[in-house]
Amino acid sequence: MPLGERQGDKSESRYCGVETDFNDDMPHVLAFNLSSGGFDFVIAPLMDPAYRPSLVQKGSAGSGVPPFAGSDLVMSPSQWSSHVVGKISSWIDLDSEDETIRMDSETTLKQEIAWASHLSLQACLLPAPKGTSCGNYARCVNQILQGLSNMQLWLRIPLVKPDDDSADGKNDTLVDSWETWNSFRLLCEHHSLLSVALDILGTLPSANSLGRWFGESVRAAIINTEAFLTNARGYPCLSKRHQRLVTGFFNHSIQIIISGKSVHPQANVAADASQNHSDEGLQRHALRPYLDYVGYLYQKMDPLPEQERFELGYRDFLQSPLQPLMDNLEAQTYETFEKDAMKYIQYQRAVSKALLDRVPDEEAFTKTTVLMVVGAGRGPLVRASLQAAEETGRKLKVFAVEKNPNAVVTLHALVKLEGWEDSVTIVSSDMRHWNAPEKADILVSELLGSFGDNELSPECLDGAQRFLKEDGISIPSSYTSFLQPVTASKLHNDIKAHKDLVHFETAYVVKIHNVARLAPTQPVFTFTHPKHSDKESNQRYKKLQFVIPNDTGSAMVHGFTGYFDATLYKDVHLGIEPSTATPNMFSWFAIFFPLRTPICLSPGSNLDVHFWRCCGPTKVWYEWSVTSPTSSPIHNTNGRSYWVGL
Repeated sequence: MPLGERQGDKSESRYCGVETDFNDDMPHVLAFNLSSGGFDFVIAPLMDPAYRPSLVQKGSAGSGVPPFAGSDLVMSPSQWSSHVVGKISSWIDLDSEDETIRMDSETTLKQEIAWASHLSLQACLLPAPKGTSCGNYARCVNQILQGLSNMQLWLRIPLVKPDDDSADGKNDTLVDSWETWNSFRLLCEHHSLLSVALDILGTLPSANSLGRWFGESVRAAIINTEAFLTNARGYPCLSKRHQRLVTGFFNHSIQIIISGKSVHPQANVAADASQNHSDEGLQRHALRPYLDYVGYLYQKMDPLPEQERFELGYRDFLQSPLQPLMDNLEAQTYETFEKDAMKYIQYQRAVSKALLDRVPDEEAFTKTTVLMVVGAGRGPLVRASLQAAEETGRKLKVFAVEKNPNAVVTLHALVKLEGWEDSVTIVSSDMRHWNAPEKADILVSELLGSFGDNELSPECLDGAQRFLKEDGISIPSSYTSFLQPVTASKLHNDIKAHKDLVHFETAYVVKIHNVARLAPTQPVFTFTHPKHSDKESNQRYKKLQFVIPNDTGSAMVHGFTGYFDATLYKDVHLGIEPSTATPNMFSWFAIFFPLRTPICLSPGSNLDVHFWRCCGPTKVWYEWSVTSPTSSPIHNTNGRSYWVGL
């Protein structure tokens, strides 16, 4: 049964598994671990661990029938599929110097995977590579992956990394296990069916080092009973750092698996006492106290906020950015944006402050401020501006300029419904071509994209600036884009699945979730309105150098996430840059710029990135490249794959 109920959480991390020993009575294994133990699935060996193909007598009776753990007839297909993850024999070593072991390993691996496919298992757990070299192991697994359609292969990787946080002083003998995983997945070309099952040990590497894994395709975390501490009552518990890590796993749909023998005597005594008093003498599972503790950690998590629940379906889902000048938005898109109350609260605050600065109290009843909403949509900024005027006691004359004829119909209906005919004039026109009858005191727009300028706010406001007074106010008054290198294995695989160049040279809007942020964000391009010089170009170029913290270890960069922060007016800001993000706002997800070939960074190395914003007569586009530690091609040259039309 699931670990518990958490409002809004339907992810796989609700289910907890247990690693079992070989047993050819699979119905008993399931009954004991699921019914008595309360676990949701088992990691069970598929083959007798004593089996070696080279020891099978050729020509003997029964040869060719490997000693599997029960036939497919002993349980229903749904039981095999839903409750069993196949555990590939842990003795196999495909990179052994001994040819017999190597050949036996290859034969056994292929037999067990074929059997798992026959049983329609959803996943198999591959043993961890035995040494630093895993070339032959990866080759065999890659061959197998080419023939699989949906079964996942989880590569077991111990969570170790030599760093200053290690208290055992054995740094010289440890290797960074991320390096092992990275080597293996590169050999298998980032195959989407190859994932990680992390072995969680008693000591953990640094927080930066752990953070890398949340951008990788980690499916399971195997916690050995030896990693648990003992509380005052003799029951198992985890250190604070382990607790935070497990909570992170829950939040990233990573399933917990309990492994090993019970090492908590008091918990075993309680288990025995419970067993003695049970009705039918059912044996109580020795690992039940560990499961109960993991369930406790799950249940004490806060429920998912309403906004997170709304965004669940968008997590790590690639969307093409809007083309607001080329295309007219649909009613559904407008409606989604209009539900973002926080955004319009901030706009109303900005307009209120601008009105108070513009009109002193003694002129409040005599002076009328001209405010133009450029890109009025279906009227949310018109409403926010009029509410600001009412709040401050200032008189307002509003021009609502909108190029989408369908939205203009809605605007007229809104003005009539609200009785705004005397204060609002609707203009059906592109702001860049409209000849205003008078100049505005305040120009209000919501033309910002996820990267600030990526929906052509600079070009639109340049066109509208001619009808703003010399001392007029633009809301927003400025905005800056930000960039950050990330590990994003899922996004990379989703783009790679298209098998073309265009998708690797396109920027995507994404609700990023399963990513590892490798360095703090850095500012890229800034635009200020109104412009002080007509000669100032909207083309931009910026070189950035990101420093990856030393204790992170090696890391893989799949691309860059982009954000923005805007100053609406004075101290009123709006943005999605993580360190200053406006809370409870959902109008914008981050933007993702992929790299055609992911770049591997060594510990403490620098990452040099170049970004260009290019302008042509009919379009605006971005180009980007990496020049250190290695050089990448310049992406999207001349906007050949992705652009925003003027």
